[in-house]
Amino acid sequence: MENGQNSTAESGKHKFLLFVSGMSVKSGHAIENLRKICDTYLPGNFEIQIIDISRDREQAVNYQIVGIPTLIKTAPNTPRIIMGDLSDTEKVLRILDL
Repeated sequence: MENGQNSTAESGKHKFLLFVSGMSVKSGHAIENLRKICDTYLPGNFEIQIIDISRDREQAVNYQIVGIPTLIKTAPNTPRIIMGDLSDTEKVLRILDL
């Protein structure tokens, strides 16, 4: 993961952190739905980092994750957060400002 915000801001690449817990059904659906949304609406212009809080609790604490799955759009522009399996595409697009 890049440390500098400058390269992200310059490229305009959409960056996402998806917090899941193990491979629960909801987590699996969230991963699948996010990939479909990105492939459809942001082809070649996105980066997804999947964080399994059962293996990396420190990240969950750092980002103050209270439920899973949780998606955080970190770039570009204002960070946005959405919880759930991301099955409502219209809602996801609206909340993430895509």
